[in-house]
Amino acid sequence: MKKILNIIAIVTLIFTSSCGKEKATVVDNRPTVNVKVNTPSSKSSTFITASGKIEAVQNANLSTRMMGIVDNIYVNVGNKVSKGQLLLSINSADISAQKAQVSASITEATVAFNNAEKDYNRFTTLFKENSASQKEMDDISANYEMSKARLEAANQMKNQVNAQLSYSNITAPFSGVITGKFVNKGDMANPGMPLISIETPDNYQVTSMVPESEITSIKTGTIVNVLVKSTNKLITGKVTEVSTSTKNTGGQYFVKVVLDKTDVKLLSGMYTSVQFPIEKITNSKNETSLVLIPENVLIHQGQLSGVYTIGNENVAILRWLRIGKTFGNQVEILSGLSADEQYIVSADGKLYNGAKVSIQ
Repeated sequence: MKKILNIIAIVTLIFTSSCGKEKATVVDNRPTVNVKVNTPSSKSSTFITASGKIEAVQNANLSTRMMGIVDNIYVNVGNKVSKGQLLLSINSADISAQKAQVSASITEATVAFNNAEKDYNRFTTLFKENSASQKEMDDISANYEMSKARLEAANQMKNQVNAQLSYSNITAPFSGVITGKFVNKGDMANPGMPLISIETPDNYQVTSMVPESEITSIKTGTIVNVLVKSTNKLITGKVTEVSTSTKNTGGQYFVKVVLDKTDVKLLSGMYTSVQFPIEKITNSKNETSLVLIPENVLIHQGQLSGVYTIGNENVAILRWLRIGKTFGNQVEILSGLSADEQYIVSADGKLYNGAKVSIQ
């Protein structure tokens, strides 16, 4: 009993001592990061965007209609060539032999025709003088017409052989620059197989595919802005073609934009974002407002994109977003950030979830 009383006395003493002490305060010693903030820009949607690719207005993939071994290639990628310049030759020994045979046939047919023509003229005179019978005149006329037809057939055969020979010597269809070489000396060239590609530089266009939900807003002759993604440069162009069918384009409509002359370095194959202006809807009930932020403030982790916002007690909060189309150097925010919320544009130190910040 005495032990129990002693324990109770000790517990009471401890409790009384703890109640008499002041409550300890927690001090936040985290470093403060100075940041600059901004709010999203908001504007009405006055244009739509679509991805595209730059290509030369005049370009061609050269091939042949004959099969044969590539004898020689006279150009390399990057060479400037003139119209009609020989680019590649294919072995054509068999066609050359046919040409020799045709030449011999033409010589033979020419001699026969000249002889038949002389007989025809002679018998025509005799027939008029009643010195030749109708049967003789008919035979001579028939022989003359057959000789004439054989000579014509031989000449047409020559044209056919020359056409085949033209496919063994590939020449430049226009002046330009060689952009691709797809065979080597000694390779077998097959009909329809691309051999060399050529294009005219400094005159470019953009080919773009537009979904059916937006194609009706795009008109031929419209002036558009084109953002070159690799250089982040904005240039202008003009819509020259708008497809009216998706039969061979997988549900997308083909749109062609010819680019204006520019000092921006352009190359075929560069990817672009084409901004097609549309008529602004004046009805406020239907007019859509875009929430836009600069693309360079986004934080990317895998497939996720986000931005740092200001939370309670001035701490940084990483907010994941659902982004939409790109408009120049700005990106559309579909969800995750409202037009009146602040986001962090830049920071003097490293940001992380929960970092203490001070707005400058």
